[in-house]
Amino acid sequence: MLTLKHHGHRFIRDRAVIILIHLFLAMLFFAASCARITPSSPPTRREPSSPKPAEEIKKQDTRRQVYTNFARASLYMARNQDKEALPYLTEAVRHDPDSLYLNKKMAALLNRLKDYKKAVFYAQKSIELDPADIRARIVLAEIYSLSGEEGLSIKQYEKILELAPEYQRVRLILTTILIRNGNFDEAQKHLGVLIQQNPDLVIAHYYMGRIYLEQGKFSESEKAYLRTLELDEEMEPALFDLGGLYQMQKRNEEAMVLYERLVRLSPENLAVKERLINIYQKVGKQEKIQEQIDEIIKQSEPGDPKRQALGLIYLRRGQLDESIQELKLIVSAWPNDQKSRFYLAAAYTEKGEYEQALHHFAMIKKNSNYFIDSQIQMATVLEHLERYEEAIGLLRKAIESDRSTIDFYLILASIYETKKEYGEALRVIEAGMEQDEENTELIFRLGVVLDKSGNKSEAIIQMRRLLEIDPNNAEALNYIGYTYAEQGIKLDEAMKLIEKALKIKPDSGYIIDSLGWVFYQQGFYEKALLSLEKAMAITPNDPTITEHLGDAYFKTKAYHKSLEMYQKALSLKHEDEQKIKAKIKEVMRFLGN
Repeated sequence: MLTLKHHGHRFIRDRAVIILIHLFLAMLFFAASCARITPSSPPTRREPSSPKPAEEIKKQDTRRQVYTNFARASLYMARNQDKEALPYLTEAVRHDPDSLYLNKKMAALLNRLKDYKKAVFYAQKSIELDPADIRARIVLAEIYSLSGEEGLSIKQYEKILELAPEYQRVRLILTTILIRNGNFDEAQKHLGVLIQQNPDLVIAHYYMGRIYLEQGKFSESEKAYLRTLELDEEMEPALFDLGGLYQMQKRNEEAMVLYERLVRLSPENLAVKERLINIYQKVGKQEKIQEQIDEIIKQSEPGDPKRQALGLIYLRRGQLDESIQELKLIVSAWPNDQKSRFYLAAAYTEKGEYEQALHHFAMIKKNSNYFIDSQIQMATVLEHLERYEEAIGLLRKAIESDRSTIDFYLILASIYETKKEYGEALRVIEAGMEQDEENTELIFRLGVVLDKSGNKSEAIIQMRRLLEIDPNNAEALNYIGYTYAEQGIKLDEAMKLIEKALKIKPDSGYIIDSLGWVFYQQGFYEKALLSLEKAMAITPNDPTITEHLGDAYFKTKAYHKSLEMYQKALSLKHEDEQKIKAKIKEVMRFLGN
C-alpha cells in the first residue's frame, strides 16, 4: 500500500546509477589497459605496427574526454557539490552532445541549481533524442512546475500518463498541481483512476476529501476522510481537515474528539491546540482551556514564535491585554513575523488603541500575505476616526499598486458614501467594475449609491441585474422588497421577495424588519408589531428598525412605547433627525404633553 503524508513530492536522484557508471567506466579503463599490456595472442615475429587512422585516434580522445569529465562531475554530484560539478558535466556534454543520458543529467543538475531556462533546453533535447523517455519528461515537467509554468508542467505530466498510464506517482503529482490551481473536476478524474488502480491508496482518498470540502459537498467529503482514516488512522492532515469540517457543521463534540487525538499524536502542534481551545470555549469546558494554555506556556518561552498561537487564543477570548503582551514580545524579538504583527495590530484595534493599531498595520511589508488585509484594516480604522482624507489617500495609493483587489474599491466607495459624495462613490465603483463587471458586491453597492443619490428606478435595475447573476442573493431580494414597501407599491411582490430572502437568511434582523414594514404598509399593524419586535431583539441598535417599531407602537396606540423608540432612534443618530423630532412631537400630543 502506497501511503504519502505530505505534498510537493520530489523524485530522489538515483545514486545507484552513478555507482554503476563508475563501475562501468572502471571496467572500460581496465579492459583498455589490459588490451595494451597483454596481446590477445603471442606474436610469431616482430612486424612494424601500422599507424592508427587519425579519425580513430580523435574518436578515442573524445571518448576519453567524455569519460574523464563525467567521472569528475559524478564525484562532485555525489557530494552534493553541484556548482563544482557543472563545468565538468558541461565539458562531457560538449564532447558528446547527442548523449541522452548526459543531456538528462545536465537538465537535472541545472534544475537543482535553479537555472530553469537552460534546464528546459537540455530536458527538451533529451525528449527529442528519445520521445518515449519517461524520465526526461518527468525532469522537464518538474522544471516547468518549479519555474512557475504549471500549465506546461501539466501538459508534460499528461503526456507521461499517455505513455505510462499505470504511473501512480506521476498521476499523484499531476493531481496535486490540479488541486492547487483549482481544477477540481480534472483532479477528481485522476483520483478516480488512482483509486481504481489501488483502492487502498490513502493519499487519493484524502485528496478526494479535500476537493469535496472545497466544493461544499460535506457529506461526500466526510466519507472520503473517514475512508482515509480507515486506511491510516494516524494521518494528521485528514484528522485536522475532518475536525474543521465538523466545526463548520457545528458538530463540536465530534470535532473535539478528533482534535484531542491530534494533540496526543502531535503535542507540539499549536494550530491544533488553538482549534481545540476554541471548541472547549463553545462547549463550556473552561478547565480544559486552561490545561491547554498551561501546556503551551510550558512548551515555550515568552517571545518564542510558538507563542503566537497563545496570542491568538487570547485575542479570540477577548483577553486583549494578554494577547498584546504575547504578540508584542514576539514582534520585538522577530520583527519580520508578519502574522504576529498583524494580529497585534488587530488586538490594539479591538482595545480601541487606534494609533498603536495604525502603527503596526503600517509596518506590514508589501510582499507579506497580510499586506492587503493590513491596508483594508488601516482604511477602516481611519474611517472610524473620521480621518476620511487619510483613508482616501491610502486607498487611492493601494489601488494604484493593485487594481485587482475589489475590497479597496468597496471601502473607498463607502467612505465617499459616508461623506455623501455620491458622484465620487459611483466613479470608484465603476472603476472597480472595470476589473470585475459581475462582482455582486460592487453591483449591490452601485444600487445602494444610486438609491441614495435619488435614482431609485436605476437602483432597482442594478439589484435585478445582481439577481440574474445570483438568484439567491438575500440582500438584493430584501433591498427590492423593502424599496417597494417603503414606497407603498407592489406590496404583493415585495412580500414574495422578502419571504424568499428570509428562507435564505432566517435570522437577519434587517430582513425581518422589511417583512414587518410590508405588513405595516398593508395595514396589518399587529402582524407588523410582532415582526418588528423580533427584528429589534436581533438588531437592537439600528435607528431605522427602532423608528419602524415606534411607528407600529403608535398605530397600535402604545404611545409610551412609541415615544421610547423614537427617542432611542434619535440617540442612535438617525440620518433624518428632523423627521424623528416631528414624530416625537406628534406622539407627545397624543400623550397630552
